[in-house]
Amino acid sequence: MDLTRQRAHWIDRSTLAWRFEGPVGDRRCDLVWSPDAGLEIIDGALVGPHETLPLRVRPGGLSTAQRRQWPHLADHAAFTVEADEETIKRALRSQVVVTARDDGGWLLVATGAQLPGVLDDVYADAVHADLGCRFHDDGGVTISVWAPTARSVALEWWTGENSEVVGMWRDDHTGVWRVDGDWGWTGRRYRFRVEVYHPATQRVETMSVTDPYSVSLTANSTHSVVANLLDPLLIPADWGTLRKPPAVSPARAQVHEVSVRDFSIYDRSVPAQKRGTFAAFATPNSTGMRHLRRLADAGVTHLHLLPAFDFATVPERRDEQQHPSGDLAALPADSAEQQERIDAVRAKDGYNWGYDPLHYSVPEGSYATDPDGPERITEFREMVAALNGAGLRVVMDVVYNHTVAGGVNAHAVLDRIVPGYYHRLLADGRVADSTCCANTAPEHVMMGKLVVDSVLRWAVDYKVDGFRFDLMGHHPRENILAVRTALDRLTPQRDGVDGRAVLIYGEGWDFGEVGGNQRFVQASQLQLAGTGIGTFNDRLRDAVRGGQAFETNPRAQGYGSGLFTDPNGDDVNGPPEHQRARLLFQQDLIKIGLTGNLASYRFVASSGAVVTGGEFYYNGARTGYCAAPGECVTYVDAHDNEILYDTLAFKLPADLPPADRARMQLLALSFTVLGQGMGFVAAGSERLRSKSLDRNSFDSGDWFNAIRWDPAEGNGFGLGLPPAWDNRDKWPFAAPLLADPTLVPPPDVIAWTVDRYLELLRIRRDSPLFGLSTAVEVQDRLSFPLSGTGETPGVITMRLTGVDDHVVVFNAAPATVTQKLPDLRFGSFDLHPHQRAGGDERLLQSAFDPATGIFTVPPRTVAVFTGLAPRE
Repeated sequence: MDLTRQRAHWIDRSTLAWRFEGPVGDRRCDLVWSPDAGLEIIDGALVGPHETLPLRVRPGGLSTAQRRQWPHLADHAAFTVEADEETIKRALRSQVVVTARDDGGWLLVATGAQLPGVLDDVYADAVHADLGCRFHDDGGVTISVWAPTARSVALEWWTGENSEVVGMWRDDHTGVWRVDGDWGWTGRRYRFRVEVYHPATQRVETMSVTDPYSVSLTANSTHSVVANLLDPLLIPADWGTLRKPPAVSPARAQVHEVSVRDFSIYDRSVPAQKRGTFAAFATPNSTGMRHLRRLADAGVTHLHLLPAFDFATVPERRDEQQHPSGDLAALPADSAEQQERIDAVRAKDGYNWGYDPLHYSVPEGSYATDPDGPERITEFREMVAALNGAGLRVVMDVVYNHTVAGGVNAHAVLDRIVPGYYHRLLADGRVADSTCCANTAPEHVMMGKLVVDSVLRWAVDYKVDGFRFDLMGHHPRENILAVRTALDRLTPQRDGVDGRAVLIYGEGWDFGEVGGNQRFVQASQLQLAGTGIGTFNDRLRDAVRGGQAFETNPRAQGYGSGLFTDPNGDDVNGPPEHQRARLLFQQDLIKIGLTGNLASYRFVASSGAVVTGGEFYYNGARTGYCAAPGECVTYVDAHDNEILYDTLAFKLPADLPPADRARMQLLALSFTVLGQGMGFVAAGSERLRSKSLDRNSFDSGDWFNAIRWDPAEGNGFGLGLPPAWDNRDKWPFAAPLLADPTLVPPPDVIAWTVDRYLELLRIRRDSPLFGLSTAVEVQDRLSFPLSGTGETPGVITMRLTGVDDHVVVFNAAPATVTQKLPDLRFGSFDLHPHQRAGGDERLLQSAFDPATGIFTVPPRTVAVFTGLAPRE
């Protein structure tokens, strides 16, 4: 008997599901509600004013359709609720309890009830409602909020510290509360005053809450602001005729990922007040923007921004942000003091990745030059326009899978308006937090609607060109497909946007309370084949890097970090014969990845067996799971886990010279460029960017995160031991590396790496063979002619056939290798013109002998040959 928990589930107007110990038939079960939340348990009895409905057990339990909709409740007993709609709606605005009594009337069980299912049923038409602030052509304005369980909702107008309360009227059919006004409301600050029962406190609470559908906010998100996004004052010049870079299919996309703040906070070519903001991207001659234009010219198609919506953990006004004390640059490279000083202020500094959503559809205020005005809107739009003008489309990282808080917390926007609805609840009613915060529930109709509505806001009103869904596997597949459908309906003529050109990809990880489709069919890796929605390929990532994402020993090597070919001597890698076998297995994973991780692709594995990508297993799961190459996001690093340079610093032999480290970095990055499907790179990896071995820099401040554009300042390696809160277990590995000055690459090595990476991009850009659109084309045109039992450890040879042929040799070994392709004897092949023009002396040693069909490739090199195969 615990009313603080909700173990019963009211799933529709006529059905309640409940699982408890013992037989059901000999108990009298009731649905009980108290409008004033007066229920409590005293001496084993339920006391307090209430109303009661008897529950009738339903033989056979839930129906087939209900089990399909609520699979995690399939084994629960089902009870019939018999009440008219008005009674049900009255109960839903109350404290709801379910009880079981014996024949004598003694209370045996009492628990709360979870309400999302019945709310979705009773208020189904709310899905069509226009929520938030809506401007009408006749000069009217309507402000609306969905709050079906609220006893009352009022609008609070705020002037300074004072508020004026205006009543709102309730549409009893939809549960939406509205108030009407006129365009004269523009610029006014408001919040909702919501009176509602909250299960977190078991009381009727009166709370002042911002609008979850806000389009504008004051500094630090304290108030929503009435704003018309079509107001000419908020629209940059030529916004209506903005010319986008040419659209590309997902299979042709090349994406660079960056944080708004990282990009420019240390860029001295940007005016001080614009550093770390949206406005920095509209500074055309800055060092960072010149670099982005080079990338775009070479073939990068999209710039992916880490969360740029309103998030909770950063003071938005610059004068409120704190900074680490002293001169961090004066401290030793392996000192723990840098991170201690950052730790002292990190709760109040200006840095966070932003995976702590507050308002999903408003630009983040700390990224605006003035967070308290319209600049966050105008500067975001100017950023999009500037990046489009530089040749880049814009992707937003969106985090609809959780909110920063729930309950009655000041940052719990959604849960203070409709308590217990927007978040996914565990069996006892506690909010699930497997995503690290309060998990949302996009399987509930109005949370799913919020996701779709918010994406459309960014696509239409901000002309965003793509969306990367954080922890997308916590969304139902149906929800992500609804997003895709809504985007596909957007047209340039009606909406100013071609929605079909908007990318969707995300993290398809399968874990937590939704793992294994426990609650719905997930938008996870194995569930999205054939949808055109991309997921990150961790199979190739792990094979190239070595180890796995959350390894305890960072010295575990992989194909791109020297396994077997460049052993680092750590016992974690095992004896040579084990290393060799594992390396060949990794090469098979990489080959499948190079096809776009296709489930259907057939090839000869290193074992000699002929298999498909879907028949080859990694960690108990199918390696190939995509139906088309554009559904695969190929990457070797991203914002989380160690960035590529730091991974290689841990894994490569410590005495490897900087130039050879750069070659191994380039080799690893080459898989993201020369493979089929979407390529994805953490910005700065093309210039050997480091975060001083920090594996999770979400709250590590500018010091560890900022891109250092001046090569004379180094690449970010050796800034001190990475923060203890996420890295202390690796300090014994990190300290000797950070103290070694030879691991900081000299400026000429950084410049060399950038030039070689641009060459690879140009190769991809200029040949359609590196972006095939269908699995059939990939099977017909891409092959690994030397796969099988005689395969060379450390070497992968890939052939692409078309009008011209390409032969790509990836050589991770520290020695020159030869690869003999007898079928190409008497053919005509030469190093690709882009690589020949680069002047890399080692790469220029690559050669093809037409008399023997032998390709020769120097150490730690990826060589692309182009030419013609011999005629038959």
